[in-house]
Amino acid sequence: MNDKTPITIAYGDGVGPEIMEAALRVLEAAGAALAPEQIQIGKEVYERGFSAGIEPSAWESLRRTKLFLKAPIMTPQGGGFKSLNVTIRKTLGLYANVRPCAAYAPFVRTRHPLMNVVIIRENEEDLYAGIEHRQTDEVMQCLKLITRPGCERIIRYAFEYASRHHRSKVTCMTKDNIMKLTDGLFHGVFEEIAAQYPSIESEHMIVDIGAARLADSPERFDVLVLPNLYGDILSDVAAQIAGSVGLAPSSNIGEIGAMYEAIHGSAPDIAGRDLANPSGLLLSSVMMLVDIGQPKVAERVHNAWLKAVEDGFHTGDMSAEGMSARRVGTRDFARAVIERLGALPEKLNAAKYPATAPSGRVLPVKKWERRAPLRKDLIGVDVFLHWRQGGPSELGELLRRADSEALKLVMITNRGVKVWPDGLPETFCTDHWRCRFVHPRSGETITHRDIIGLLERIEEVGLDSIKTENLCNFDGKPGYALGQGQ
Repeated sequence: MNDKTPITIAYGDGVGPEIMEAALRVLEAAGAALAPEQIQIGKEVYERGFSAGIEPSAWESLRRTKLFLKAPIMTPQGGGFKSLNVTIRKTLGLYANVRPCAAYAPFVRTRHPLMNVVIIRENEEDLYAGIEHRQTDEVMQCLKLITRPGCERIIRYAFEYASRHHRSKVTCMTKDNIMKLTDGLFHGVFEEIAAQYPSIESEHMIVDIGAARLADSPERFDVLVLPNLYGDILSDVAAQIAGSVGLAPSSNIGEIGAMYEAIHGSAPDIAGRDLANPSGLLLSSVMMLVDIGQPKVAERVHNAWLKAVEDGFHTGDMSAEGMSARRVGTRDFARAVIERLGALPEKLNAAKYPATAPSGRVLPVKKWERRAPLRKDLIGVDVFLHWRQGGPSELGELLRRADSEALKLVMITNRGVKVWPDGLPETFCTDHWRCRFVHPRSGETITHRDIIGLLERIEEVGLDSIKTENLCNFDGKPGYALGQGQ
């Protein structure tokens, strides 16, 4: 009977093959029960005409094993090429990006020797949905999508992670003082789910002050949960202040599978020179071993790695005078880890992992359940225009010709600032205008046919409408930003 867990591996580009070879040597020596099957991704695949950097046949392996240990790849510059990481995460539904960032003082230089933070980042939506448009000569748009399913899944995962790994606090960071609907939803769901975990401390911070505190005093944090963009930025900040981006592992977790990778890039400038640090990928494989039910092997690898670091075997990115006994390359670092298998660190805290997953599969996560629909009332529309023939007053006069019994112009904004009525002449305006129309009687609903009629009248007065956004109430609450004066 074959008791080895099948995994898909990819050697990647740049330093990828070197660090993957080093990681696999350590895993084999440690007795990891794995059955790797290799796929090719990255630069060569891009150059063969596959815009996402992966061939259809590779998906067969990923869908079969549901586990992916991936070295970094190189995305060609220029248009027409997709991010392979984003493609894999979204295609396989890997919604949770888990990034532990720990200090290894005094053996790796850091200003924060007590730092031990896990950042859990939403992985599929936010601005990373990549929905962008050029709307006028002067204005580009990127849509920020935050969904209730996305919020519920990632925030519940953060609390479950904290519970399983015996962590005491979860901190949420958003910018909902400005983005009251999108980041406001993330914050609101955080408060809902936090109430279901009374034994775990919870807190919310505005992301700008939260980022400042993370950089200044990371030891005050335990688990952080963030929307996609903030999580991407803060996880790199956290890895760097912990000691080195080259040490940082990550996992990407979904309901049916996972991907494990170092957070650093392919570093083509040092490729083939036996200089790269394999630690990020090796520690990512430790996360994989824990998730698939091989915690004892994970402990064996992690503790050997800690002992090697403690003994001063450091690659160039870790090396520092007075801290490093020997500066080593990729192969010798792996050899130093292998020689210490079975040993425990003497000063650093030894790794210990509970048996939290059945052998051969990733930790289960709760599936999201759709709620009953809310009552939705259409009460108005924002019409966006491309116009450069005058100022707000002239535009307001033109648009008032398009008023009807069902829809009346109440506000014009430019870059989110109200410029009509009662705008200030000092406000700088571009050629991109948001024009809000609502029913003259507050609370009255309109129809889609009313909006079509409005757009026809706007065209008749010679204006270029570039998009619309319906204004709706959900169970009586506005589903749109009210804007100044509304």
